Amino acid sequence: MQAFKNFTGLVAPLDRPNVDTDQIIPKQFLKAVVRSGLGKGLFYDWRNQPDSQFVLDQPRFKDAHILVARANFGCGSSREHAVWALADFGFRAVIAPSFADIFHNNCLKNGILTIILKPEEVDAIFQALKNHEAYELKVDLAAQKVSDEFGWSARFDVDPFAKKCLLEGLDDIALTLMHDGEIRKYESAHPVPYKF
Repeated sequence: MQAFKNFTGLVAPLDRPNVDTDQIIPKQFLKAVVRSGLGKGLFYDWRNQPDSQFVLDQPRFKDAHILVARANFGCGSSREHAVWALADFGFRAVIAPSFADIFHNNCLKNGILTIILKPEEVDAIFQALKNHEAYELKVDLAAQKVSDEFGWSARFDVDPFAKKCLLEGLDDIALTLMHDGEIRKYESAHPVPYKF
């Protein structure tokens, strides 16, 4: 996993509550066993309709790196493909008043920052998107702050361990490899009685 660096990114609005993982990535894309290429399936059923006016089909939001949504984003099944699709599409952070727990944890383990803000702070972002054509937010994970160029800012909480892992680019495998010496020592003291 790449280390999470502070960045400024274009914001795309998804003004819907209870967006579930089935909507984020439909079932036909779950056969994939690799993370790349899933961006084409992101919100597939909403994007692939005649005369779709879905936000991600609009040229204005083509290069968005931050998604802002309403409460309970990522509810439904625990499919990690939903996070992979968001990352493959280019999103590095998702902002909402609340997230489903499994989705929230999957995001953090895959390098996507979930930013929980108060409903009124999320409202302010949606309003700014209406007022500014190419609205951007600066995400500062170290300071746990999100801000814009017009003077608005909000602070967010993040689990200290998750923050460390994001900042250092440590996924579960990297965390395990940090104990490589201890693992080797244990294995040498406990030899396998037979070979496979």
